[in-house]
Amino acid sequence: MAHLLELSHELLHCIFISIEPVDLASLSRTCRTLHSYVDGNRLLHKDIYDARYDQLEPNAGVDWQARIHDLAKLEKLLESPYAEVKRTDLDFVARQISELLKSTTVTVDDSRNVQLLADAFMDTTNLDALLCGSSLFSRGGDLNKHSAAKTEELRQTSARLHCLYGVPIDQTVPSRSSFHMYRENLNLTPSSCTRLQSKPYLAHTYARSKVYDLRQYTEHTLWGPFKDDGSQHVDWEKVEAIMVVLGFNLRKFSERSDRRFPMIWDEPWIGASPNSYISQPMSQPTADSPPDDFSMASQSILSSPSPSLDSQDPYGVTGTWMRVVCFLDYNDLYAFNFSLPIEPSEPREPIATEEGMIRVLESWQVTRIEPACNSNPDDVEEDGEAMDWSEFKGERLPVVHFEGTSRSLHASWDPNANSKIRERGTVRQTPEGEIRWTTFSIFHGEERWRSEGIQVGGLRSARGVLGNWFDKDYDMHGPAGPTAFWKESDDLEEE
Repeated sequence: MAHLLELSHELLHCIFISIEPVDLASLSRTCRTLHSYVDGNRLLHKDIYDARYDQLEPNAGVDWQARIHDLAKLEKLLESPYAEVKRTDLDFVARQISELLKSTTVTVDDSRNVQLLADAFMDTTNLDALLCGSSLFSRGGDLNKHSAAKTEELRQTSARLHCLYGVPIDQTVPSRSSFHMYRENLNLTPSSCTRLQSKPYLAHTYARSKVYDLRQYTEHTLWGPFKDDGSQHVDWEKVEAIMVVLGFNLRKFSERSDRRFPMIWDEPWIGASPNSYISQPMSQPTADSPPDDFSMASQSILSSPSPSLDSQDPYGVTGTWMRVVCFLDYNDLYAFNFSLPIEPSEPREPIATEEGMIRVLESWQVTRIEPACNSNPDDVEEDGEAMDWSEFKGERLPVVHFEGTSRSLHASWDPNANSKIRERGTVRQTPEGEIRWTTFSIFHGEERWRSEGIQVGGLRSARGVLGNWFDKDYDMHGPAGPTAFWKESDDLEEE
């Protein structure tokens, strides 16, 4: 030890920047001299951070010592073999993971932050303790591994983490008895009776019962993935259920199509960072490369006709997007919601009824931009409802309006397969700072379907938007269901 202490500060710095953050505290406790050297050494803590994590933007105003301390605690929690220890610090873990994702400043393939999280969550104890604490897994999870978080806020936190993780945790068969989907006193349609069967509990059956429960679609939720209090705060348990249902259907579709439609949402934490979207060119199929859905749809490519508006758009609207829409047969949806009376607070039973799914290619471009009204804390939304922005943090972004077309990528039996449907929409911030997307589909000059969604991962994230579609007249009898869309390219398809 005497020889180490005799080294110059420059040499000590070169040695210590190679140690793990979790070991820095131990080093500081070895003696007063080293404690004096480590404590308050901003440059040392910054260089340790830069050596292990994605580098932050210059002048970020970071307390590097506190940041290293928090990340060291995070890594110790993720490495702990004890699930209950992890659950106790769920809120802390979620905040640190959010900060790591927000500070991802390089491409996904090179991101140390994403790789660190991906490696940590290969441990199934982290999945069970941290990502399965929502109400969904208290009903449809494994009682030996999963338990609901103690408060509503923590259940929301766990659901949000699951959404950022991005790979739906679904094929969970708990140690409980199987159930029979058919109930004798339920008047089901013939199509329902032929599809339902005895099988173990699976998470997606409970997620489906939440997504298609029409009691979730109210004026206060904007018929979207928001809490039922008019605040426009995101209900992450709804978003989680949407992700699980869509993920199940996308996986099933990919398997049935012999992987012709590549699987998405199969890599953890990918695309869950702000500005993680990278445009892909809409390439033409060649003799050496068989056409896929994207290249077949890209028969003619245009650049944006409004570059000046695009330069003012912080959300990156203009371009080509892929949308997935899932739906129940209307007879099944109606029977599920209205055949039996149920208490308002009682969740509906799980359902395994098969859904339909369509994929839609959408081309949008910005048409108008409204400046943010920073001066008024109670801005009025287009719905006429005043919103409370008093707790909003950060820069208010403008409201961007867009228009475009969409068309189905399915076979000719789809009446919309060979026609383009007009669309319009808006994208804006919520009082929480989340990115809210609203779209309308227009048939024969009249609006018919509407969707409300939240961009998972924040501004310009590659993950895209999860939400709900429904009748634009807010019909309480439906139809309604889950939808997701994500950006594929900055290029536009020619109309």
